[in-house]
Amino acid sequence: MTRLDPRSPLVLDTKLVGRRPGSMHELEREAGAPSELGTDVIRVEEGSPLLLTLRMESVLEGVLVTGSVRGTATGACVRCLDPVAQPVDGRFQELFVHADRHDHHLAVGDEDADEEYRIEDGLIDLDPVVRDTVVPALPFQPVCRPDCPGLCSVCGQPLAEDPEHQHDEIDPRWAALSALAESPTTTEKRT
Repeated sequence: MTRLDPRSPLVLDTKLVGRRPGSMHELEREAGAPSELGTDVIRVEEGSPLLLTLRMESVLEGVLVTGSVRGTATGACVRCLDPVAQPVDGRFQELFVHADRHDHHLAVGDEDADEEYRIEDGLIDLDPVVRDTVVPALPFQPVCRPDCPGLCSVCGQPLAEDPEHQHDEIDPRWAALSALAESPTTTEKRT
């Protein structure tokens, strides 16, 4: 297991609240977004700024962290493929348990112990919490505007540029009949 870097903006030091239940500390931080924060369609680019507003509260089991994360996600409109920038604003509240409490939960066979966030060497890693907050907040199908008409299914032209755009297409099932309506190219001579 890798040790946490206390200088990372996504790492909190529990010394700010200690182990005395009731102690509280509020702070704001700006952090660069971690890698792969999003989907193939829309994401918060690695290194782009995330603003974290946090409140740490010491409780008997560990440290309760309540906060919000704000940033900007970028991607492509699923209808017209134009660039999209969407604000992201997510809220979270997570309990980080002290190592001795976590080990106790494992010893008594608590099924939820594997899903708990742990305090490691007095440090809290917010990376998984930020991911669990931001990724579900991203739109599943981002659009540049709610009424985006998309692209022409025949030629791919953006329909927003030419709302009257259309193609005269004959349904392939009727195409054989259109040949009957055409004038013959050669005239036959009857004798």
